[in-house]
Amino acid sequence: MIRFLFLALLLVAQPAFANHPGERLDEVMTEQEPAFELADRPSVPDLDVRDQNGNPLRLGDLHDQIVVLSFVPQGCGNPCAEQQVLLAGVQGQVNVSPMKEMVTFVTVQDADALIEASWDDANWNLVAPSDGATTAAAADRSAALSSRDAALPMVHVMDRNGRHAGIFHGAEFRKTNLTLYVNGLINNAHAPKPPAEKTWWQRLTDWF
Repeated sequence: MIRFLFLALLLVAQPAFANHPGERLDEVMTEQEPAFELADRPSVPDLDVRDQNGNPLRLGDLHDQIVVLSFVPQGCGNPCAEQQVLLAGVQGQVNVSPMKEMVTFVTVQDADALIEASWDDANWNLVAPSDGATTAAAADRSAALSSRDAALPMVHVMDRNGRHAGIFHGAEFRKTNLTLYVNGLINNAHAPKPPAEKTWWQRLTDWF
């Protein structure tokens, strides 16, 4: 309860986000977070990955969620380790609020790379590339969408319906800013919504 109240106060206390900036969300985040990069693309490259049970994970299956995607390639070392700890902290802030049901975190990791962050399995998916693929290759495909130096690991944030909304670089960004950005996407009335399932009557009348 105390953590929930803390997050509620945190969201209200940020002047730039006090009234949910709506369509100005990217502009506001660009002004206050140097590690943020606007993306605003239709999508990111799909992933050829499987979860720990061998089941494929497709980004298209998460079209109704805000997705926070990160990569831990073999040999990444401290930059990726620090970023994963930071992201697990973001998840902790998200999960003490109703946002927990609307946000999915996905980490793509090579089988021999270690993650020591305290993730909550409730809305975190740890996946590995399918046979013959590597995390580095998947990370590079997504990094190609950035105009910045790809030396630091990137966190890709996807809006509902798969829109590539923004990128957070490295592990120097404030976790509160990423939490607020996710909150802003959820509350953005102008964001694309998941397609509604048509009723049998609507499908029937489409013929006329």
